[in-house]
Amino acid sequence: MPKKTFSRNQNRITEHPILEFERKKRIRFFFQGRPLYGYEGETIAAALVANGIRVFRHTEKLNRPRGFFCAVGKCSSCLMQVDGQPNTMVCIEPLRPGVRVEPQQGRGKLP
Repeated sequence: MPKKTFSRNQNRITEHPILEFERKKRIRFFFQGRPLYGYEGETIAAALVANGIRVFRHTEKLNRPRGFFCAVGKCSSCLMQVDGQPNTMVCIEPLRPGVRVEPQQGRGKLP
């Protein structure tokens, strides 16, 4: 039987074939203004998935939902607005205490 390379413990990613998700100190961040919790050392995308958030943005032309896909910064599925900055790849952006994350509609517009 092949070794399992991707698993979730209560929605938290614990194993991945390429990335490491090290759990350190529990920290609070905000998604659409509501407080959520994640761990230092994980990405914003991993923390969102652990909190049950699956849709990160919608495409511009066809309004299709996009979420956690490649997890290595090669696609654009995870683009979100982070602390007011659009087009942030949350699959590689480290989670920080107090960070504010918003979904993105289409192409992000700079403030």
